[in-house]
Amino acid sequence: MPKMTTFSEYDGLGLAELVAKKAVTPGELVEAAIERIEDHNPTLNAVVYKGYDDARRWATEPLPDGPFKGVPFLIKDLGAQVQGWPRTSGSRFAQVAADAADSELVKRYRAAGVILLGKTNTPEFGIPGVTNSERLGSCRNPWNPDHISGGSSGGAASATAAGIVPMAHASDGLGSIRIPAACCGLFGMKVTRDRTPICEVSDGALGFSVHHVVTRTVRDSAAMLDATGYVQEADPFQAPAKAGPYLAELQKSPGRLRIAWSAETPSGRPIPEEMQDALLRTVELLKGLGHEVFERGLGIDYRLLYRAQGLASASNFSANVQRWIETLGREPDDDELGPLARRGYEAGKRVTGQQAFWGFQQLRIMNRQMLAAFEDFDVYLSPVMATPAPRADWLDPLTDDLKEFDRRQAATYPYTPPANFTGQPSMSVPLWESADGLPIGMMFTGRFADEATLFRLAAQLEKEAPWKARRPQVWG
Repeated sequence: MPKMTTFSEYDGLGLAELVAKKAVTPGELVEAAIERIEDHNPTLNAVVYKGYDDARRWATEPLPDGPFKGVPFLIKDLGAQVQGWPRTSGSRFAQVAADAADSELVKRYRAAGVILLGKTNTPEFGIPGVTNSERLGSCRNPWNPDHISGGSSGGAASATAAGIVPMAHASDGLGSIRIPAACCGLFGMKVTRDRTPICEVSDGALGFSVHHVVTRTVRDSAAMLDATGYVQEADPFQAPAKAGPYLAELQKSPGRLRIAWSAETPSGRPIPEEMQDALLRTVELLKGLGHEVFERGLGIDYRLLYRAQGLASASNFSANVQRWIETLGREPDDDELGPLARRGYEAGKRVTGQQAFWGFQQLRIMNRQMLAAFEDFDVYLSPVMATPAPRADWLDPLTDDLKEFDRRQAATYPYTPPANFTGQPSMSVPLWESADGLPIGMMFTGRFADEATLFRLAAQLEKEAPWKARRPQVWG
């Protein structure tokens, strides 16, 4: 029987195989995960709700024969509902003492066999790309706790990278799976719009937001999407059906792909030399694997794109806060919304209906332009971020100087949002490390509904440039 300290070396499918062989029990895996939470959470602040008693009880009960039977798992504290567990959305205002029922996605996770262990840190309403809030505090990076773990799924990524669990639930509205995956050296697939159930009461930020997982291996991501990524009954919006199991795609060659790449940023400013070098190393790696790789940008007016998105998103966010007001029966007190949430709520109330719909219409027009570009290539490559994970004291969403925070965040995260607008699948692959020993993720975006090609390419890259052996500071 493997020692308890070695369980963190396995991915989710590997742990499930140990359970199936009776080499370990689900209860032992739960205890091993709890031990690592207690060891590492004081430094990382990744897990913000500990459902230990529930997890121990579930580990003794019959579990579904899913691909991850007996594997400990964490839920992001935003959107997804777990029966009997509290939900904070990282906010002092949007509090739910105990949800009445599981979200559809949580039901699918349970059917996959996982044992829910707790909830992970998220910034207030998932707004910024850094996981820090007045309600839940700052989540830190296992590679270097002075640096951010990304956002808004920073808690999920921090816990997974620290070996607490092999994978964790995450969601992505403007990059919130890919950014923390890049910060923490993980694989992160933002799935096609409506591929998995939306957990939010509304429509998941105009459909921008999708739910999946962050993982240490490609195969865990593929297997979990096979378990959760199917049509939700009575959902009027459905992603095109996949051709076959994603796990099986990993055994297939991606063939000779046409891959466009670019370091272009919305501001036009170049990215640091270290990131440019990492991108060029990726280009050479892809060429060495036989792909046709050429430099080409998306050819869009980024200023117009983000003006349109800003109007649509501001009004949508304000409407979501209004739903909380209706649920709770009162307006938020002055100290119940953090700086970004308060600003967003007030700004959204000033957007007229005409402006909001103009923004949504303009996004639709530009989405077609971006999707049309993929008629000439299979995959689009860029970095996930313009820098490795910044220091936590440099990128602070609780600052009084929100304009400076906006400037720094825009300079750090120029690449991820467009795939949320178009609904395309897009993945972060942890190919490199910085001179300071921080992970660097490369982003590959595929054609609409074509996760299969991305999974094949990811499996090829994982074999050619494996990242599994890399371990952050807290690993042990």
